[in-house]
Amino acid sequence: MTDHPIAPVPDPLFPDEREPRWRARFTAPRMSRPAWARDAPDRSVYTSNASGTTEVYVWDRATDAHRQVTDRRSGTHAATLPPDGEAIWWFADTDGDEFGHWVREPFGGLHYAADAEPAVPGVEDGYPAGLAIGRETVAVGTSTDDGTKIWLHRGDLPAEVVYQHAEDAGVGALSEDETLLAISHSEHGDSRHPAVRVLRVADGGVVAEKSDGAGKGLTPLVFAPVRGDGRLLLLHERHGREELLLWDVLADEERELTLDLPGEVAADFHPDGRNLLVWHTYAARTRLYGYDLDTGELTELPVAPGCVGSAEVRPDGTVEYTCSSAAEPSTVRALHPDGTDRVLLTPPGERAPGSMPVEDLWVDGPGGRVHALVARPPAADGPPPAVFSLHGGPHAADEDRFSAMRAAWVDAGFVVVEVNYRGSTGYGSKWRDAIEGRPGLTELEDVAAVYDHVVAEGLVDPARCVVEGWSWGGYLALLAVGTQPERWAAGLAGVPVADYLTAYADEMEQLRAFDRALFGGSPEERPDAYLSSSPLTYVDEVRVPVLVLAGENDPRCPIQQVDNYLDALAARGDVHYEVSRFDAGHGSLVVDQTIRHVATEIGFALRALAPSS
Repeated sequence: MTDHPIAPVPDPLFPDEREPRWRARFTAPRMSRPAWARDAPDRSVYTSNASGTTEVYVWDRATDAHRQVTDRRSGTHAATLPPDGEAIWWFADTDGDEFGHWVREPFGGLHYAADAEPAVPGVEDGYPAGLAIGRETVAVGTSTDDGTKIWLHRGDLPAEVVYQHAEDAGVGALSEDETLLAISHSEHGDSRHPAVRVLRVADGGVVAEKSDGAGKGLTPLVFAPVRGDGRLLLLHERHGREELLLWDVLADEERELTLDLPGEVAADFHPDGRNLLVWHTYAARTRLYGYDLDTGELTELPVAPGCVGSAEVRPDGTVEYTCSSAAEPSTVRALHPDGTDRVLLTPPGERAPGSMPVEDLWVDGPGGRVHALVARPPAADGPPPAVFSLHGGPHAADEDRFSAMRAAWVDAGFVVVEVNYRGSTGYGSKWRDAIEGRPGLTELEDVAAVYDHVVAEGLVDPARCVVEGWSWGGYLALLAVGTQPERWAAGLAGVPVADYLTAYADEMEQLRAFDRALFGGSPEERPDAYLSSSPLTYVDEVRVPVLVLAGENDPRCPIQQVDNYLDALAARGDVHYEVSRFDAGHGSLVVDQTIRHVATEIGFALRALAPSS
């Protein structure tokens, strides 16, 4: 293997008061919203980086005692509680490779993971494909190179496979009385637009099926929390965007819930089963609503200003939620039935410093209006440099949420431009699906439209624009420097797809299924499409410095295809590039490692833009 130049980590990154400020945004303790056990709501589980690595914690609300549950080198991010709250379930993988199994340990244990044992004996290791825990029944999904299996475990009986298919599938929801299991599947070959099947828990038999046909997915969310109630809440996209559907599985009756709101929605039941908590996402902001299923009344909830993240309704009607904005770090809050809203929990230590707000930008692009968010540093002499920070996914979106990485780039004097290109969620099904058959190149057309606009408006210096991203955003960054070399002064790619053909061969099966749906087939069936969308194809067109950051154990963007791209850059011998490899998976849950990544990126960009001596 070729020895590639290692990217240095500047320490310090800044020579002034910015240095402690940018680091504090990463080191400040933060936490997820505590989720509670259904039958023991005083018992909660959450994740936090308070130890320096994202790990699992429990909170006994009755005694206000908190306990760290896991202490693993690469961190832990997935955990839940069964209804009785007697144990904590968390997913055990190896150094961030995402391949493993669920384990369980007592809620009141004394040592980090000392008592952890396989949660469902007999279930094979795999990539997680959903989990539903009832009082007597557990449904767990595993994905391997052979496809997906869904296992049922009841009482003391051995776990048994009730569903198996080569195409992608996953556990959806378990009914309150544990007689019905809804699964999402893509037996039709399109995992991006799944269908729904409901199985009988007693024997695994099929109770009902629902499919809306080609290009229209159905996503099971949750059953009504009432025993004997067969109502299943789903997302559908029959009218060009994700909306709510209530399906009474036993009666085979459905009801579309039409809400007079722009954008897209998701929802969960209140504990009474008669009301919904609705997330409404529009123009990069998410807010909460209540919806009365009997009257159809929709009411916006008076939550704190900002963009809402996770939320759930407590048995007493209190809505607990997280909220942040680009300018203000996240808080965990509680909106009580009497309308009072207050902070629920504050992590130990200093709160993260704030940052600059974002502005909305709408630009005419080749596929329609493109929405972007722009964060500007304090006034500077002349147009400042810019970083076009491209989100991953691709089915995700940049929102007006707090980002320590965005804030660090602003501290470095960059205008940060975040583009919700075609392929992003929140702008309708047509916008999300517009990249089908031609991924990567389609998104970059929208990025180019936004680039041209901000340059024409004098908002940025066209000679000092860098393109950056992680995961799918890193893929787009590498593709951009190869297909749009005249626009960029540098490209920075974290855990990217760099060589699509090799990536497809080595990645987890769930992503191979996603790629087949995205490209319209496998590389054997559509070789030209994969080649035209692969950064490796354009490596000889790269003219600017390139930084690649890659995880040794990454199952999503495996290391071999990154090495292939780096080897091709090395073979040219006339382009500057550097690499930062780290011993983790698709990113890092270790705070110090994340700080090193950000310092490496910004330091590389500043060197790339520095005047030649």
